[in-house]
Amino acid sequence: MQLAVEVNESALTERQKDVLDAALALLVEAGDTLTMTSVARRASCSKESLYKWFGDRDGLLTATVQWQASKVRGVPLDPEAFGVASLTSGLQRFASDWLHVISGNISVALNRVAVGHAGSDKHDLGAIVLENGPFAMARRLKPLLELGRDRDLLHFEETDEAFRTFFGLVVRDVQIRLLLGDRLELTDATIERDSIRATQQFLALYGAQTKAAEGGH
Repeated sequence: MQLAVEVNESALTERQKDVLDAALALLVEAGDTLTMTSVARRASCSKESLYKWFGDRDGLLTATVQWQASKVRGVPLDPEAFGVASLTSGLQRFASDWLHVISGNISVALNRVAVGHAGSDKHDLGAIVLENGPFAMARRLKPLLELGRDRDLLHFEETDEAFRTFFGLVVRDVQIRLLLGDRLELTDATIERDSIRATQQFLALYGAQTKAAEGGH
């Protein structure tokens, strides 16, 4: 399946954002039954506008998933002023955004529908979520990880491996528990604490000082 390019939030009009928010709300309520007609009705726009903006239903689903994923902000990089503090704060902010998004009702509902589509002959929402969720998160964070390695603040051989480790430290069992119906409530304070913890654990595993200490034994 041909997947759309990532949504550029700054390129979306306010009207298009409203439509994508309406589509997300419908996915929570209706799941599999979301149609171009139902989105047009909910968003008070024409189907012709939907087809013009997003193409077919898969294009709309892809844009909707990307719009949700865009709430995890990329990390601005300033190579001239980059150091331990900016690396640490960038990782913490990314982790915090990520936890806020995956613990929300919209992401939980979206992922439940996507799991139901995985490996089926239906519109492959599973592939859309995988490409524009975890894979997009990796593309967004890798430049920060690689700059940290270039500046000798992080030591790792494979960027993918380092990202997957950070993913595991941030998400832990939160997503699977929510998908299975656990009434886990993540407050802002809990998310802040968990983001700091995940960052500290990641730096303990991949930080240059840790690797230097290991080499001294």
